[in-house]
Amino acid sequence: MHALTGYTDRWSAKQGGTLRFMVSSTGDRPFSLRFVRHLCADPNPAGPGYAEIAMASPLDGTRAGIAQPAHLGSFGHLAALPADLRGGVRLAATIWPTTPGKGRQGLVALRIGAWRLALTIGADGTTTAEATGPDGATVRAAVPRRLHVRRWYDVTAELRHDGHLTVSQTPHAPLADAGSAKTLAAPPPAGVAEVFLAAVPPETDAPASAHYNGKLEHPSLRGPSGAPLAAWDFSIGMASQTATDTGPHAAHARLINLPTRAMTGSNWTGAVHDWKCAPEQYGAIHFHDDDQGPLGWRESFALDVPMDWPSGLYAAHIANEAGEDYIPFVVRPVRPRADVVLLVPTFSYQVYGCYVRPGRGAEIAARAAAWGALRETPDMNPQFGLSCYNHHADGSGVALMTQARPMLDTRPRQFALMDPAAGGSGTARWVSESYIDQWLHTIGMDHDVITDHDLHDEGLAALSPYRVVIAGQHPEYHSERMMQAFEDHLEIGGRLMYLGGNGFYWRAEPSPGQPETLEVRRAEGGIRVWEAMPGESYHQFGGGYGGLWRRIGRSSHKLVGISFSTQGRHLGFPYHFISGIENDRVAFMREGLDIAPGLPFGTAGFMGGGAAGFELDSVNPKYGTPPHALVVAKGIVIHPDYAWVNEDMLVHRHPLPQDDWSCADMTFFETHAGGAVFSVGSMTYAGSLMVNGGDTPLSRLTANVVRRFADPAVFAVPEA
Repeated sequence: MHALTGYTDRWSAKQGGTLRFMVSSTGDRPFSLRFVRHLCADPNPAGPGYAEIAMASPLDGTRAGIAQPAHLGSFGHLAALPADLRGGVRLAATIWPTTPGKGRQGLVALRIGAWRLALTIGADGTTTAEATGPDGATVRAAVPRRLHVRRWYDVTAELRHDGHLTVSQTPHAPLADAGSAKTLAAPPPAGVAEVFLAAVPPETDAPASAHYNGKLEHPSLRGPSGAPLAAWDFSIGMASQTATDTGPHAAHARLINLPTRAMTGSNWTGAVHDWKCAPEQYGAIHFHDDDQGPLGWRESFALDVPMDWPSGLYAAHIANEAGEDYIPFVVRPVRPRADVVLLVPTFSYQVYGCYVRPGRGAEIAARAAAWGALRETPDMNPQFGLSCYNHHADGSGVALMTQARPMLDTRPRQFALMDPAAGGSGTARWVSESYIDQWLHTIGMDHDVITDHDLHDEGLAALSPYRVVIAGQHPEYHSERMMQAFEDHLEIGGRLMYLGGNGFYWRAEPSPGQPETLEVRRAEGGIRVWEAMPGESYHQFGGGYGGLWRRIGRSSHKLVGISFSTQGRHLGFPYHFISGIENDRVAFMREGLDIAPGLPFGTAGFMGGGAAGFELDSVNPKYGTPPHALVVAKGIVIHPDYAWVNEDMLVHRHPLPQDDWSCADMTFFETHAGGAVFSVGSMTYAGSLMVNGGDTPLSRLTANVVRRFADPAVFAVPEA
């Protein structure tokens, strides 16, 4: 485990607001604390120049440390259920196991003092009943037939008053794997029972053991007459972290570590795909042994943000002899003070955060040491869970991600990959946004900084104080409320600059009860590492249809004129001006520049070596590019590694010429409310802004745009 790391309770705070920090220090070592503001967070010695400003705080100095754990695996837990079991008890559930051969896995378990009873999948992949008497002796009865992967079964364990222990499994499909077994065990007692769903009581210092991989449905505890002591209905309260008990005690269980809800159950017919229309067919929860939820660490310190700290990108720097970390956050102004705001895409950060790439830590170790960069990576720290770009151990996609954990790949003074370009920084996320922030300071453009989470919380109110909103390097994920806020901003005459690529692509929705948790359902099309299974495309949070905004009727073509159309290696290529740059409508872009069609620019950069690369967006009137949108330059990338996005394909040939889809289209258009939109369509564009200290044609053109957009003079839509 990382020797010293932590997280905040939220991504941003206003001046005068409070941020809580949770830190774990192995060995309870004390650590030093200071706060910094980053003007450039790139550690590359050949980059634009790492720059941090120390920000004095009363918290500065040495602080006591405490080791805090991170335990993987989701499960349900009920601390206390009054239970007189002396007449006998029956545990039952319907299951859909995904790794039955992986080892012992709990399904339904309870304990009263030292006595325990558990319905499990045994180490050999069979349905097993385990009974542990007050003396600690355990007996087991196992069905002599192994469970099949991804098949529905009804399973039971019954312990009678005389100690007869029986276990059975009944497949829903006509498979030859039904069976039962019997043995003798210690009779059940009376008392207050602790109950575990999808796990068993802990055997270490973890909160539970033997976590289950698979779907669990209708778990129950019943007495000898069949009357329920507890019967949990997972189709109730779909958005919550509570498993509702319909039994006589209302013994609702708490769900730990974010198992996935709104999953098709054993009775799903395929006739409905929206769980809200037939919730009774969605009575299953998918548990995983590598789920991770909010860690719940104790607060280590709380920062009352000084009123004189300017809006910007910040971090708490913690260090001791065992390690160091930078915990990032944004400071917002208590009152907006500029016409321009940089919107940091923290939804995308959170969806990508903890992206475990096996071997990445070893791959970057030598360069990180040479650059003085942070060295810890998610593959070195699997205890913090996974990204939405990973698969669970059972092969299912990761749909739920919490901010309340260290995201070690979302840090300043860090690089994400071995950039193939000479002198390339290999940066992403926080560092990439710092390029834009540094560039705005360099050109003298006063601006504030806010986050995606602020936008979701406040809607249009977060944007309305600003004339110009700058969407950064990779604003890929947005909630419905955020998309509406962008549309409303343009509707009232606001201006929007999109300085990245692969933006406004996927839907992501926060939990109403745990706003630090995001959900993504990868439905229908899109470049993706996993896909939602049939019937599971509607979010458990809010119930909306998941997937691409294009599929949901809000294609980014309509919002910013362009959309994701190709992806390839982390390489950057130049743009070339085309005839659109000569149009009088964009005369402001040409000020101080010697521009002609065919002229290249953006030929260098700290991300891939050029301004057009990695993931590119292009225009397409079919999906909503405004008819008056003007393409002023194209970053065409013809490279064997660059392929089309699959949502554009109906047959094996692309419907458009390659120059029209394997490219970044620099696009401009005016809105009917007097505003305008400027989009660059490339994920490596931000890495070219500070080349030569920001004195390049690309930087000057972009500066011309932001200055014109900040000018209150209205834009006019051209006559047709």
